[in-house]
Amino acid sequence: MNFENKKLSNKKVLMVLAKKNFRDEEYSEPRKILEEEGAEIKIVSLESGEAIGFKGTRVKIDLQIKDVNIADFDALVFIGGAGMINFLDDPRLTGLARDFYYADGKIIAAICVSPAILANAGLLKGKRAVSYESAINILKDKGAIIGDSDVERDRNIITANGPLSAKDFGKAIVLALSSKD
Repeated sequence: MNFENKKLSNKKVLMVLAKKNFRDEEYSEPRKILEEEGAEIKIVSLESGEAIGFKGTRVKIDLQIKDVNIADFDALVFIGGAGMINFLDDPRLTGLARDFYYADGKIIAAICVSPAILANAGLLKGKRAVSYESAINILKDKGAIIGDSDVERDRNIITANGPLSAKDFGKAIVLALSSKD
């Protein structure tokens, strides 16, 4: 693939997947859109090996969270799905979200239940955000302003409500990253 003249040819994106039961289309649709624009994608999880989606998508894990160097990436993307539910307040994930948030100019995105990670990290207070219905109360309890769109962007944070918004979520990340230059 020729990456010349692509909007994101100099951008690196870190996608966070649960090791089991991540939501396949929430991963594959944004990844395809980002790669079409030239972004380099790395997959991170709490464990090494291979992540397996709810519908059977298999993805090689490139890094464990403990090995991430934030300076190497322009964006952090949390993928949702049932596999992420038990990790919404995991200090490794909330810590990673906070580290990216406080690093200058980084984009942070989360879809489905994963915006709850951002809320639990204290990053959504007073910000417009959306999530999958089962996680919306976590966002409200942590002070988020619940948006009425499928995808919301508030400064450098992008949230989306689920698999049906995966394509628009990917496009919003491209737009945010391409406007950073």
